[in-house]
Amino acid sequence: MMLRLAPITLVALLVLPVTAGLAMVLLPAFGYLPVIGREQLSLAPWQQLMAQPGLGRSVLVSLFSGLASTVLALLVVVLFLAASQGTWLDRSLRRWVSPLLSIPHAAVAFGFAFLIAPSGLTARLFSPWLTGWESPPDALVVNDPWGVALTLGLVLKEAPFLLLMSLAALPQLQPEKRLRLARSLGYTPVIGWLKVVLPSLYPLIRLPVYAVIAYATSVVDMALILGPRLPPTLSVSILGWFNDPDITRRLMASAAAVLQLGVTVLALLLWWLMEQGVRWSSRGWLVNGSRQRGATAVKIAGRGGLTLVTVAALAALAGLALFSVASFWRFPELFPQALTLDHWQRSAPQLAGPLRTTLAIAVVSTGVAALLVVAALEHEQRQQIRPSRALWLLYLPLLVPQIAFLFGLIVAAESLGIRPQLALVMAGHLLFVLPYLYLSLAEAYRQLDPRWIHMAQSLGVTPNRAFWRVRLPLLLAPLLTSLAVGLAVSISQYLPTQLLGAGRVSTVTTEAVALASGGNRRLIGVWALVQAVLPLAGFMLALAIPRWLGVPRSVSSNEGAR
Repeated sequence: MMLRLAPITLVALLVLPVTAGLAMVLLPAFGYLPVIGREQLSLAPWQQLMAQPGLGRSVLVSLFSGLASTVLALLVVVLFLAASQGTWLDRSLRRWVSPLLSIPHAAVAFGFAFLIAPSGLTARLFSPWLTGWESPPDALVVNDPWGVALTLGLVLKEAPFLLLMSLAALPQLQPEKRLRLARSLGYTPVIGWLKVVLPSLYPLIRLPVYAVIAYATSVVDMALILGPRLPPTLSVSILGWFNDPDITRRLMASAAAVLQLGVTVLALLLWWLMEQGVRWSSRGWLVNGSRQRGATAVKIAGRGGLTLVTVAALAALAGLALFSVASFWRFPELFPQALTLDHWQRSAPQLAGPLRTTLAIAVVSTGVAALLVVAALEHEQRQQIRPSRALWLLYLPLLVPQIAFLFGLIVAAESLGIRPQLALVMAGHLLFVLPYLYLSLAEAYRQLDPRWIHMAQSLGVTPNRAFWRVRLPLLLAPLLTSLAVGLAVSISQYLPTQLLGAGRVSTVTTEAVALASGGNRRLIGVWALVQAVLPLAGFMLALAIPRWLGVPRSVSSNEGAR
C-alpha cells in the first residue's frame, strides 16, 4: 500500500506547492491580500512597479545573463563531448563533474569574485611584470552594469550540471556504434559526433537546459554577489521589496514576481526560437557530406573550454582557502606575507549555530526525499511499470522561478496560520532536493539486472526481503551518491531558507551571502569555504563507505547478460 502511494505522494509534493504558490502570488499582484486589509482587486501594484527606476534595465540584465550563460555552458559541454569522447581528458574531467556540481552557487560566486576582481588572484598573477600595475586598476569587473561577471559565474555552475545530464543520457544512444558507422564513412570522430550523436542527444537534455534557463534568469544568491547593484537584477529587486518594512510593498513584490515569471517564459520562448533557427540552418550542413572541415577548431575549443571552466572553479576554491588564512596581503603580491588562523578562530563561535541548522535541514529534507524516491522506484520495478511521460513534472520546481512561487507559498502559509519556521524551511528544501535525488538515482535503479531479484525470489525470499538483502546492497553506491547530491542541493539553497524562514533561520549559506555586502574577504573566505566543504565531504563519504563495507557495485542488465 505504501509503495503504491509513493509515486502519487512524490508528484503531489512537487506539483501542489508550485501551483498553489503561483496561484497565491497572482492575487496579491492585483491588489488582493486580505491579511493586510487589501480586499479589492486593483492595478495599483503594477502601476507602482512600472514607476520603479531602472526596472527595464533589471529585466534586460536578467534576460541577458540567463540566455548568454546557458548558450556558453551548452557550447562548452557539446564541444567537449565532441572533441574528447574516450580520451584521457574525457576520463579525467568526468571525475571532477560531481565534486564541481556539489559546490554551492554562493561559494562559486565568492571564489570567482576573488579570482577576477581588480585586486584578485588573476590580476596578481600577471602584475606587475605584464600589466605594469602597482595598484589595483579602477575598473568595475565584479558587479558590472550588464552582468558579465554574473554570466561567467553562472557558466561555472551550469556547465558541470549539463555535462552530468549529458553523460547520463548518452548510454541510451549507444554513441560508440554511431561513431564507428560515421568513421566507416570517412568522418572524423569530432564531426561524426556532431552529426550523428548530437541531434539525438539534445532532445534528451532539453528539459535540463530549460531548467538552467529558468534558474539563471531568476538567480538571487549569485546575483547578490556578482550581479549589478544599481539597478540589480529583477530577482534581487523582488527580494528587497519583499523584505521592505512597509508591508504594502509586498503587493508590488508580488507583481514583480509575476513579471519575473514572464521574463523566464520569454527566455524559454526565445530559446525555443533559437532551437528552431539552429535546426533549420543546420539541415544543409548535416547532409552536405563534409567529413573533416572544422574538426581542428572544434577540438581546440572543446578541450580548452571545459578545461578552463574546471580550472577556474578549482582556482576559485583555492582563492577562498587562501583568503581565509591570509594575514596582510598587499597588491600586487601573489601570496600573503603570512598565514594565520585568526579568522577561523574568530568565526568559530558564530559558525556553530548556522552549521547545526544547515546539517539538520539537509539531513531531514534529503532523508524524506530518499524514502519517497526509493519507494516510488521500487513500486515501478515490482509492478514492471514503464517510466511515465509525466516525468517532466519532476522538473516543475526547477522550471518555475523560485522567487515567483515561494512568495505565493508564504502568502498561502500565512492564510493558514502557519508562521515562518524551521519545519517550513525543511519542506521548502524538499521541493528542490526531490527532483535532483530522483534524477540521480533513477537510471541506476532501472539498470540493475532484474535476474538478481528473480533468483532471490526463486529461493523463497519475499519481495521485501529481496529488497533489503539483494537490491539495496547492490545499489548502495549510487544511493549514497544520490544522497550526497541531495545534501549538496539542500546546503546550497538560499532563497527558500531566506523567504520561508523570514530571515530568522540562519544557515551557512544565508550567513555567507549576508557577508557579501561587507566586503571582508577573510570572513567571506571562511564562511564560503565551510559552505563548499560540506557537500564535498558528503561526496567523499559516498565514495568511501561502499569500499569500507566491501559492498559490490551495482550490476546492470547488460553486465548481467555478459
